Amino acid sequence: MFKLFGTAMVVVVAFGGILSLARAEAMNAAAPICLAGGSPAILVHVSGLRSESGMIRVQAYGGDPARYFDKGAYIERIDMPTAKAREICVPVPKPGIYAISVRHDVNGNGKSDMRDGGGMSGNPRMSVWDLITKSKPDPKDVQVQVGTGVTPVKVVMNYVQGGAFKPLATASR
Repeated sequence: MFKLFGTAMVVVVAFGGILSLARAEAMNAAAPICLAGGSPAILVHVSGLRSESGMIRVQAYGGDPARYFDKGAYIERIDMPTAKAREICVPVPKPGIYAISVRHDVNGNGKSDMRDGGGMSGNPRMSVWDLITKSKPDPKDVQVQVGTGVTPVKVVMNYVQGGAFKPLATASR
């Protein structure tokens, strides 16, 4: 398991093009895996962040879909400063079906607070009630098919706003 923090890396292939050195520097330490492109990996593009403060945690889940998002059931976890977390390379052990969760710990205290945000692959709609009852989305709504190379996945962050858990007005699904 990688528990990585952002470091300067050289270019990464993503979303059909080569990232500039400035963008590569903003990636995590697993970036060379995405650069090589010959190993299965998920390149998570995070959008709709409330701020650049705090930490981002990206977790990949595989295996039994009923265990997606269960505490400690992840197969890969990457933590990094939010300011560097726009594209995160997540290596996975082999081609297959996976799910991704992203958590924005706004104040960086390591605990879940009402200002923190979250998102998942497939960008399923979640309610505050889902958060309270710890309901999980249907696995079909969050699954990502990963082949032998890099698979891009867009995750739009959601935050509690009034009585809703939704993307900020500036973000779109």
